[in-house]
Amino acid sequence: MSHPIDDLDRATALDPTLKPKFQVLKHGYVRFVESWGSGDAGVAEAGIIEAARQSTQGSFRGWDIDEKLLGYLFNSKPQHATPFEFAGMVIEVQAPIFVFREWHRHRTQSYNEMSARYAPLPDLNYVPHIDRLMIGASTTNKQAGTVKDAEVLTLQQAKDFQLELMYMYQRQENFYQKWLKAGVPKELARIDLPVGRYSRMRASTNLRNWLGFLLLRNDPGAQWEIQQYARAVETIIAQQFPRVHRLFIERRELEAHKNAILPNPEKR
Repeated sequence: MSHPIDDLDRATALDPTLKPKFQVLKHGYVRFVESWGSGDAGVAEAGIIEAARQSTQGSFRGWDIDEKLLGYLFNSKPQHATPFEFAGMVIEVQAPIFVFREWHRHRTQSYNEMSARYAPLPDLNYVPHIDRLMIGASTTNKQAGTVKDAEVLTLQQAKDFQLELMYMYQRQENFYQKWLKAGVPKELARIDLPVGRYSRMRASTNLRNWLGFLLLRNDPGAQWEIQQYARAVETIIAQQFPRVHRLFIERRELEAHKNAILPNPEKR
């Protein structure tokens, strides 16, 4: 069976004008809008090299020469991170509102979100699947655990939760539509809407900050839902900035290896 991301990669190879768009959760997506960082050379990621050589008034010399410099900038300690601020991208995201509330903690990004003050929100709501609900008692993620002294969730309870959640979503949508039609201002009719309702935004930042986003959100310690979005973001970064992404992957794997072999003092 082919993977949807593989299918999309083949499609974009055949049609470069097709912008990548990845489905996330049932109703969400991450869509690539634009990127920058080609510099005067007009070559992807070359703007990073040009920014690094600005102090000496140098220029991009071709990747056969400058691949080594890119690696030095990324891996040096302390890291020469500023040149990576001269590349970046814009994406469009559709996600549950609670995911956006986590995402907006990354204040180095710029956001513009659709507003229910000006247009009614579509009737799209997030219902966690059964497997997602059953990992709620996980001990590997301190932020994902259940409340103290909670019972162990059963399969039937998980199904009941889904049904009751869908009922509540429908009730809230009925309330919303009723009072919109009755003439209540959109900015007030919306106040009953839940954080499970899908919204849509554009997010923009430089490559340095996108990589910082991935470190925190494409990580087992992050909430599962935003991890799924971070995976889609990383796939787009890998397509748009393949050289930098390879360096990022190598460093992440190296750090994971170090963490695996070093003893944890808390477990002594």
